[in-house]
Amino acid sequence: MSAEAADREAATSSRPCTPPQTSWFEFLLEEALLETHLKKPCPDPPPVQLIVQFLEQASKPSVNEQNQVQPPPDNKRNRILKLLALKVAAHLKWDLDILEKSLSVPVLNMLLNELLCISKVPPGTKHVDVDLSSLPPTTAMAILLYNRWAIRTIVQSSFPVKQVKPGPPQLSVMNQIQQEKELTENILKVLKEQAADSILVLEAALKLNKDLYVHTIRTLDLLAMEPGMVNGETESSTAGLKISTEEMQCQVCYDLGAVYFQQGSTNAAVYENAKEKFFRTKELISKIGSSSLHCTIDEKRLAGYCQACGVLTSSSNSTSQQSTPYSQIHCCMRCGNYQELVKIFLEDNLTLSLPVQFRQSVLRELFQKAQQGNDALDEICFRICTCNTVCDVMQGRAIGIQFNQLFLKPNKEKIDFLLEVCSRSINLEHASESLKRKMAAFLKNMCLSLEDLQLVFMISSHELFITLLKDDERKLLIDQMRKRSPRINLCTKPVTSFYDIPASASVNIGQLEHQLILSVDPWRIRQILIELHGMTSERQFWTISSKWEVPNVYGSVILGIKDNLTRDLVYILMAKGLHCSAIKDFVHAKQLFAACLELVTEFSPKLRQVMLNEMLLLDIYTHEAGAGVSGERPPSDLISRVRGYLEMRVPDIPLRQVVAEECVAFMLNWRENEYLTMQVPLLLVQTNPYVKLGQLLAATCKELPGPKESRRTAKDLWEVVVQICSVSNQHKRGNDGRVSLIKHRESTLGIMYRNELLSFIKKLREPLVLTTILSLFVKLHNVREDIVNDIAAEHISIWPSTIPNLQSVDFEAVAVTVKELVSYALTINSNNHFWLIIQADIYFATNQYSAALHYYLQAGAVCSDFFNKMVPPDVYTDQVSYAIKIFGTVEILFWIRR
Repeated sequence: MSAEAADREAATSSRPCTPPQTSWFEFLLEEALLETHLKKPCPDPPPVQLIVQFLEQASKPSVNEQNQVQPPPDNKRNRILKLLALKVAAHLKWDLDILEKSLSVPVLNMLLNELLCISKVPPGTKHVDVDLSSLPPTTAMAILLYNRWAIRTIVQSSFPVKQVKPGPPQLSVMNQIQQEKELTENILKVLKEQAADSILVLEAALKLNKDLYVHTIRTLDLLAMEPGMVNGETESSTAGLKISTEEMQCQVCYDLGAVYFQQGSTNAAVYENAKEKFFRTKELISKIGSSSLHCTIDEKRLAGYCQACGVLTSSSNSTSQQSTPYSQIHCCMRCGNYQELVKIFLEDNLTLSLPVQFRQSVLRELFQKAQQGNDALDEICFRICTCNTVCDVMQGRAIGIQFNQLFLKPNKEKIDFLLEVCSRSINLEHASESLKRKMAAFLKNMCLSLEDLQLVFMISSHELFITLLKDDERKLLIDQMRKRSPRINLCTKPVTSFYDIPASASVNIGQLEHQLILSVDPWRIRQILIELHGMTSERQFWTISSKWEVPNVYGSVILGIKDNLTRDLVYILMAKGLHCSAIKDFVHAKQLFAACLELVTEFSPKLRQVMLNEMLLLDIYTHEAGAGVSGERPPSDLISRVRGYLEMRVPDIPLRQVVAEECVAFMLNWRENEYLTMQVPLLLVQTNPYVKLGQLLAATCKELPGPKESRRTAKDLWEVVVQICSVSNQHKRGNDGRVSLIKHRESTLGIMYRNELLSFIKKLREPLVLTTILSLFVKLHNVREDIVNDIAAEHISIWPSTIPNLQSVDFEAVAVTVKELVSYALTINSNNHFWLIIQADIYFATNQYSAALHYYLQAGAVCSDFFNKMVPPDVYTDQVSYAIKIFGTVEILFWIRR
């Protein structure tokens, strides 16, 4: 075994093999498996995903003999799947917070309707017409759960939702999303029509004086065994999880309060009902305790609701009402008393009673009003923002960008107010040392950020500054200022004033260099470099960041530019463009490359061609990461440019191998086999290994399936890959005349190394190309003499059956390569049954029988619509059937089909 293969094998074998995820149909086969799975610390798949899988399979439509789509059959399999979904929800204790967070509206609607059905609620019955007190406890609880979910969903749908940024368009995914969206809208429409009835049902529930029970896994099993009982008091209806009257009322009151609060936007009188329900919820929480297992209320959100209701409703106790900061702020905002608003925020900087989110929301509202044309609010926005910033400083939070934006042009009035806020926000007699250090650090940083010496003097001479900073700290601050400016004169002026610090050019250079590192705007980069070169002609500014890397083949040409400014600009534009391309920021990369191309076109044809090549590579990356993901063919212009690159004859142009590699992979992925086979220049095939490999792959794929005469191209490809996977031995003759083996290394006779071949293959996505190269490596793996179990693959018969020099092939490296290739292929398409069979054969050959069975079953499920049709014989061959029989589970396939 070669050293490289041994390292790879050791790396893969030392890692524990991740067990395959448990499939949904395994829970059908073993009754006790579900409870065992749910008791695991981190079950995979998680409970909510199991609910989705069970209901999705149970609701799958069937196809009759006339190929007509029929509704899901009411058979034993589907009933068991629905029961399993209910059991998982019972394991989660029917916690609507968990279920709503993880399940879509259609799935949760289906789940709760199944709960109503199994709880013996007659279908079509209006819940508002049912007397809850006369029903069995579990039936009443099922009705309450459904109606609580109904109004919670209505409330949730009224909140603004941040739109998820769509990925590359895929027709099947878009259709699925659209269908789910339409289904959700239809369900919401029905729920809103029934909202009044749901509210009446929950109001009636508040009058119940008995404990209720919710179904558990055990009671669901009992119901499944007693199908004849209807609306009767059975063991299953009173043996569930007990929910006390107080817990039930607490949850119902909170949900009713939320829906009343939502309705208050159109009917202000309803806020009184919301207030009554929320305050009742607080009373019940204090009675049952906030640690209740079955009553989970977001107490912070409840407190916010109570505060809002207190502001929005008229109170008989106006003095008490006005004493709360929330109501005072609400009143100030409503009547435009902004000076009083600033006063409230200043006072709260000492008490810190207002939450930071509330402070930010008030500031956002003021910004919105200011942007609408109220210029008088600009000063108020600054003052509120300053109060918030000092509050953030004292609580150890980062300073927001808004403060920095408002402080871009500081003046005396702004510094005065800032110092006033700092002084009134800290009580020096009672403040902790930690609080004092935070305030001192903030004031020091303000001094360092200011360029106007008069403003620096205002802070440094302020009483708070002198109190918080000791003499040695002030001296240390002077040293920091000295490092920033080498021309500080500290002769006679007092330390605390900073009056002796003059303006410094080096400070400006440092700031400009910092901006140069951060900027991705090519015109701003050019402007900064012009300013820097105007200040000093001694620096090479392309060296200021170690992150700016340009390939060596380009670097030697760029650094040969005589003009310093042009050299810096070209180098930095290219380095930033390559970095943006590497992190997939293709928009900025294109802007930087375009600016660089425009610049070098004026003086260097060689660099112009370099930039055209890099822009071609960038366009390939952009298409493959965008429209190409959904299968959209690239524009003809891009294909023509790729062909032009491959046919380029310009001498002395520095070329990156990755450009040719990506171009060949691009042509293979978009099935340009005719060009690669017939039109690519012969000289390029002889000089570029990737082009030669691409031509052989294209020719082999083009002739599949074909007559035996067409296997000549397959043989040529076979010989090239065998040569790459070969090893060579070096020998040394000793002093005694005997020859000893000293090295076992990768052959240098191949057109590329194995790691380069593997890297190239992982750029391919076209299924036929991947199948072909995977088939070749599987055949090469099977050729070895000590193989026990062959691996099956598609088109395996086109490859030669023997190798002249069998000992020269590194079969350990071939085995590792096969594993890596099939793993990569399954990331491209996890439902390709031929690739799944290869993965299963690999596990079977390495005695990992459980994993092998998983992939054999997955391959069969994929090509038979989860065993609703016959598995094709070319998928379950005699070898696969033999392997499955070894596991003793061949009857599984027939059982599932029932």
